[in-house]
Amino acid sequence: MIGNVKGLLFKAVFVITVSIGISSQAIALNIAKSDILLHIVSQCVDPLKENYCANCTLPRREANCGNVSECKKTNEVWALNTQYAAIRDIKMCGCPAEFVHGLAIPRDLITGVEDLNRQEDIWQFAWDVGVERIEAESLALVVNPKSQRTQNQLHLHILRLDQNARARFEQYAPVYVDNLKSVWLIADKDAKAKGLRDYGVLVAQTLEGKYLVLVSPNSPEAAFTIWSCN
Repeated sequence: MIGNVKGLLFKAVFVITVSIGISSQAIALNIAKSDILLHIVSQCVDPLKENYCANCTLPRREANCGNVSECKKTNEVWALNTQYAAIRDIKMCGCPAEFVHGLAIPRDLITGVEDLNRQEDIWQFAWDVGVERIEAESLALVVNPKSQRTQNQLHLHILRLDQNARARFEQYAPVYVDNLKSVWLIADKDAKAKGLRDYGVLVAQTLEGKYLVLVSPNSPEAAFTIWSCN
């Protein structure tokens, strides 16, 4: 996520008091700002998890944790398997129905683009989720550089390209591939060739059906996508 403007609007370290309806008690959980997404995927995506309501600050609406229903106080799961979760980004709250911004997140601790334990199949997972909500020719998958994120849990943004994005792609000399099986490998090799120690990655589909992998020292989310409805 991008900077203070585009991050989840929380203090660096904060306390959320969640009324969970268990013996009418309130449970307070301390969560660092940079751990919000890790908390969600580890504690909040599976309502069958033991002590779910007590341990999750942003529960799924259908879990009925103290009748919490407000968009910004809940999470919405779009897809879930043993490795990854896809959820609605909080920036969708209060936006028109046509605005889409999701996140694909590993359920294990993986910090970001720099983490050597990142897995290639998260790209196909995110793409499959994205094309259910956004036309393939408009879909973008983005991970931001380490220096331009607020979360230290890897998350791929699932968004729409802005109307001028394709006209700017060639300025970044993207790599074109047939599938999403080696995006991290291709991005890392391209970044090294361009002398980039820290970089973001954008994946989109060409009009001919191939995929382009673009690396940038700055946030591809800010440069190429409709990340906010405001």
